[in-house]
Amino acid sequence: MKKAEATRLTILQKAFELIYVKGYQTTSIDDILATTRVTKGAFYYHFKNKDEMGLAIIREILKPTMAESFIVPLKNQGNPLEFIYEMVHHLLIENPFLKPEFGCPASNLTQEMTPWNADFNHAMNELSHQWEAALTEALDEGKKNGFVRRDVNARQVTVMIMSGYWGVRNLGKLDNGKESYLLYLKELKNYLKSLE
Repeated sequence: MKKAEATRLTILQKAFELIYVKGYQTTSIDDILATTRVTKGAFYYHFKNKDEMGLAIIREILKPTMAESFIVPLKNQGNPLEFIYEMVHHLLIENPFLKPEFGCPASNLTQEMTPWNADFNHAMNELSHQWEAALTEALDEGKKNGFVRRDVNARQVTVMIMSGYWGVRNLGKLDNGKESYLLYLKELKNYLKSLE
């Protein structure tokens, strides 16, 4: 990797970590410069402004990370209800990066930026639709293979799972702990069992 590419990647990674902890609007370019130890000239060489950098974070950091954590686990053969539960359990309990006190990075950006920035809205909608499509496809495949009841509406279940996940992330943020995660996981297991 060339030095310029490495610098750009460092800016994106460190800015993403800062934004996850502090929020997008309260993270300044000066905060990013102090953390990455790059010059203002180097920052502006790679990005016209903070919003261009933010969109690059969504496309180049958040999108591949979400694909790895939220979509790849659903591509397994077998019972999608088990894979969905294991995926959500891992994200809430085992993932070392996602902290209860900071919520969900995608949900945070959606709440903070999409009401007033059409480009962020489009980019975050794209991420959300990818997860929705992967969940729905896995559930439909589960119906074909006898793991999920035939009368189950896969899209309705998908919306229930997604909204529950994002909602419990917010509760964890408020509680600054995993107690609500454990309650959610217990009920999620019951809900998924009812779909067999």
